[in-house]
Amino acid sequence: MGSGGAGHGAGVPDLDPTVIPAPARAARRLLARYRASGADLPYGDPLRAHGVAMEGYFWRFTDPHTGRVVIALNGVNRAADGRWATLGLAAHPGGFLRTTVHPEATAGPDGLGARAGDAFHGTPDALRVDLGPTARLDVRLEDAVPWSRRSFGGSSVFQTVPGLNQYWHPWLLGGRAHGTAVLGEQAWDLDGWTAYGEKNWGRGGFPDSWWWGQAQGFAEDAACVAFAGGQVSAGPLRTTVTAVVVRLPDGRVVRLGDPVVSPVRAEVADEHWSLRGRSARWSVEVEGRGDLGRAHVLPVPLPLERRNVPGAIEHLAAQMRVVVRHRGRTVWSGESTLAALEHGGIARARAEVLRRGGTATDVDAAPVVLD
Repeated sequence: MGSGGAGHGAGVPDLDPTVIPAPARAARRLLARYRASGADLPYGDPLRAHGVAMEGYFWRFTDPHTGRVVIALNGVNRAADGRWATLGLAAHPGGFLRTTVHPEATAGPDGLGARAGDAFHGTPDALRVDLGPTARLDVRLEDAVPWSRRSFGGSSVFQTVPGLNQYWHPWLLGGRAHGTAVLGEQAWDLDGWTAYGEKNWGRGGFPDSWWWGQAQGFAEDAACVAFAGGQVSAGPLRTTVTAVVVRLPDGRVVRLGDPVVSPVRAEVADEHWSLRGRSARWSVEVEGRGDLGRAHVLPVPLPLERRNVPGAIEHLAAQMRVVVRHRGRTVWSGESTLAALEHGGIARARAEVLRRGGTATDVDAAPVVLD
């Protein structure tokens, strides 16, 4: 969900243009155009805004002791007349959901940051959401566990391909939240909750179909799992790709999803996710299950039209089982009952809204089965 950061070169300091040689100025312009396509060079910073049509920011907070989950999202979208935001706040249990369109939005040109007036402000170490007196979140983040594989982000080698419809990067694989949330008539204390954050962006919105998941709340508190997949395209290039990231309890980060050296196969339905990934040394298996009636239906933006539509069926507290092997030996396995599991697609999500009794103009839907 796009931003105004396209004029900055990736990793190149701002210098007085009058003292920069002409070839260097040309290189800076070329690099700026390259990032404006959505791509990043190896060792680049994918957290800075690219200036594409959609630049999305997502936070998730989990507390296994109470079985509670809170998510917050900000999609910074670019229309012909400026930028606007898709905002959302949701929680489990209870099925709380609040989404809206905000007429203005900005994405950080120099690092991770998303803002929509006074309604949303997210940075690497704090998040504040105010969608009205009964939909608020105010937290600060400590003991952050950032992405540690600097050569590539979550999209791996695909981050270097210009003009893809979607890129993905899980930038925060752990940390502690301290703050509060007001969710309808309830006020929750989030002190000590586990934090996760990611960013996704692309030239034209979301793919026609995608799948996604994330989980903490394992027996080993440091463990974190995330995956994202879908139909990826850029001009004549069209393929289906899935990436899986696992932060092991010992701190090592395993990433699979390069179609050549570490492919991941995915079988996905509205209530079942099955992923198998393998490289020369590592293999990861992920099995997820959720009850469709307990899922939220979340909106996605149509950036040029300044409006949201139903786009994603997302379970906030589903079951996930993970097995990680190194050279055939199991090094970690875990289960979480507080996993996020998503099956995306506008037609699919719109049909689910209608099945639940919504109208053709509704852009979201709360769960019909409440825990």
